[in-house]
Amino acid sequence: MAIAGVILAGGLARRMGGGDKPLRPLAGEPIIGHVIARLRPQVSALAINANGDPDRLAGFGLPIVADTIPGHQGPLAGILAGLRWARDASPRATHLLTMPGDTPFLPADLVARLDAARRRAGAQIAQAESDGKLHPVVSLWPLELADPLEASLNAGVRRVRAFQSRYSVAVEAFAFEGADPFHNVNTPEDLAEAERLVARVAVAG
Repeated sequence: MAIAGVILAGGLARRMGGGDKPLRPLAGEPIIGHVIARLRPQVSALAINANGDPDRLAGFGLPIVADTIPGHQGPLAGILAGLRWARDASPRATHLLTMPGDTPFLPADLVARLDAARRRAGAQIAQAESDGKLHPVVSLWPLELADPLEASLNAGVRRVRAFQSRYSVAVEAFAFEGADPFHNVNTPEDLAEAERLVARVAVAG
């Protein structure tokens, strides 16, 4: 089985004052650079979901996939774009791993564990959890959900959990190892905390 991956970087970053949040520097490189480094070895093909001028992300050497539904409809629109892209980019792929572009500490065994959890439970979707908190965007999706997802978006569904609730979902819990593996950089304070976590993980390593 091949699993493709898409990094969701199409948000408006209002809590960070706007702009491209994943391009903010963290430990000397863009936040999304950390995400790419951790995710690339785990998937058969990798892309970035982003809207606007794709040239600003060209330096990462990955396909840039824009939302197929206009109007900044949220992460579900990025997930849909990823599902459509994966079907052509990785013909053997049956599933897509989605990950926010502002989550720099994701586990090196993320894809393997989500896939194993899905198989054990006989579930359609697998989702990550840490410290008792669910991370709906950090999920493994079957590619055949593209059409139902597009229909749901056109019907006004915008929340990831609302769409996932229609399907069986396996949850895989990840432990802290110096940092929350799904720490999101949503605010300047989160970015400062990420800098501290980078230093802590480096010392622990």
